[in-house]
Amino acid sequence: MDDKYWNDLDIIAAGKDRDRQRGQTFRLPRADDQTLTPRAERILLAVNAAIHLRRPLLVTGLPGSGKTSLAYAIAHELGLGPVLVWAITPRSRLLEDGLYRYDALARLQQADLERSARSQDPNTEIKPPPIDPYLRLGPVGTAFLPSCWPRVLLIDEIDKGDLQLPNELLNLFEEGQYEISELTRAQPLESDQPSHTIRTADARQANPDQPDSREQPLEATLPSGFVACREFPIVVMTSNREREFPPAFHRRCIRLGMPPPDEQALTPIVEAHFANEPAGRQPQGGALQEAIRQFLSADSDGSGEASGSAALSDRAVDQLLNSLFLLTRESHDGPTPSQQEELRKILHRRLSDPSDDPEASG
Repeated sequence: MDDKYWNDLDIIAAGKDRDRQRGQTFRLPRADDQTLTPRAERILLAVNAAIHLRRPLLVTGLPGSGKTSLAYAIAHELGLGPVLVWAITPRSRLLEDGLYRYDALARLQQADLERSARSQDPNTEIKPPPIDPYLRLGPVGTAFLPSCWPRVLLIDEIDKGDLQLPNELLNLFEEGQYEISELTRAQPLESDQPSHTIRTADARQANPDQPDSREQPLEATLPSGFVACREFPIVVMTSNREREFPPAFHRRCIRLGMPPPDEQALTPIVEAHFANEPAGRQPQGGALQEAIRQFLSADSDGSGEASGSAALSDRAVDQLLNSLFLLTRESHDGPTPSQQEELRKILHRRLSDPSDDPEASG
């Protein structure tokens, strides 16, 4: 990955406004004198340890505690281009989804078309289509390309994946390399093996002046079918603790638990999210503190009755941001005080509340 590739990555990162905002608005908890709290210091030490030890970071915590945003903050602070994201589902497979995809069917169809077109001339040599256009690296495969700078790879909600996924990742993390078997099989036996030009998971707009133009994948040149990283990527794996991982997987990771947000942590997060809003729409001072306290103390039906610190375990920061965004808007036809109270009930509901109508169930 040469300088041109990284210049393209900088252009891609500059165009991802939402990703950049997530990195900029991430805040480590600080005390009143702006020094890092012990929990924040633990987060900082864990991230630095993962980078220096070339080990993946396994981040657990409650929804809204900043697990995902941590990856964007690392990429933003260190200027490491756009975050490579692999969102895990129960059907996710490392080989087919994470490392690379090989469209064998499309290549076979192209071979049939060329064979039919050349069948009229018996002297024409029929060769299979080149394999390179039918391969594309996934986010994990792209992260392990050799480069002078590490990429940030986010493997989001790894606990949703197949039971074998952690074991498959173990070998990749240990070796720092993988094989594209379709390329190794296609290479001739001569010592002077040709290189391959493969599309990567990174893509930029084909026409920067038209934001809606189609994306054009960046390409990387591989001297062989074996890909080995030069700088181990900064891997951030998030987990909601829906299941446990084997001890061997824990041994290979740096484990970090994100602290649940409290009033002290939420204040700078809210201020950062509203920093670019007009002055009249920025919640400040006592109004902001009161809104945060009401959010933290709201009970299951949003009535605002104090329920202790347990409220921290069943809500997300997004819920607070949504309510502040709606209720701090300056509008002549905005919600009335009673409507504002109803909006809080709707937006501050517990994440685990399964009822369709909280008031009816109460």
